Amino acid sequence: MIFNIPQFIDIEDKIVGPLTAKQLGWLAAGGVCLLLLWSVLDLAAFVVSTFFVAFIFGGLAFYRPNGQPLISALGSIFIFFSKPKIYMWRRMPDTKNLFKHTKIINEKSSVHTNKEISLEEIKKVSQLLEIKKK
Repeated sequence: MIFNIPQFIDIEDKIVGPLTAKQLGWLAAGGVCLLLLWSVLDLAAFVVSTFFVAFIFGGLAFYRPNGQPLISALGSIFIFFSKPKIYMWRRMPDTKNLFKHTKIINEKSSVHTNKEISLEEIKKVSQLLEIKKK
């Protein structure tokens, strides 16, 4: 049997001219933000803030780092910096034994002295270790 396989499903539909629905939404949100700034700020502050708002919403609408939308990249950056870093290959410190008192050993007591073994003691040990032949 022959089945029709949908192709180009990852390409978004163009709604208005070359703009997709997401791009149109981001540009509309930028326009609403500029309208609110127009009513709140005076002319000089509005002109300065227009560049920042246009840059931010233009980037959200059109810039795609590594083939993904900018809002996804910003979300990934936020999640990366907000989550604690847990390394599976690093040993975590044992918090139970962290405050246990450790006994400090004197260096003099840890030095071993050489003992001399007499010939009789060596003969006794060799008799214990002897293997009897059958």
